[in-house]
Amino acid sequence: MMKKIWFLGIIFSGLFLTLTSFGQEKENPWTKEQLKAPSALAAELDLDEAESPVVIDMGPAGVIKGAIEIGPAEYEENIKKLKDTLESIPRDKEVVVYCGCCPFDHCPNVRPAFQTLLDMGFQKPRLLNLSQNLKADWIDKGYPLEEE
Repeated sequence: MMKKIWFLGIIFSGLFLTLTSFGQEKENPWTKEQLKAPSALAAELDLDEAESPVVIDMGPAGVIKGAIEIGPAEYEENIKKLKDTLESIPRDKEVVVYCGCCPFDHCPNVRPAFQTLLDMGFQKPRLLNLSQNLKADWIDKGYPLEEE
């Protein structure tokens, strides 16, 4: 009888852990403090080069004024391009990455891009807080885009 109770306890514990973890968001490599508000970045775009952050576009959705366009980070060749671009940037410089194709929990680009900043030792990595997408969180608010 005790073996059956013990066995059922193990089964129910495993089932509980499985059900409580179902549907949880992907683990993010950034903290809340590393998210950069769009309004804050927009205000910094016209600062001189020494004071303004480096802005890197990792998505297909559009280019923010002054951003370095890399392309979707879901592709290995673009991660290599990102690493090559970052190689010449001082590690204490603020670097802001963004995608903007969709909300963070669905985006295939922001996690590998941000993780690359961490792996390369950047001290001020930031993710532009485009929680919905580039259109809703940047374009519709009138923040500057690269002119064509």
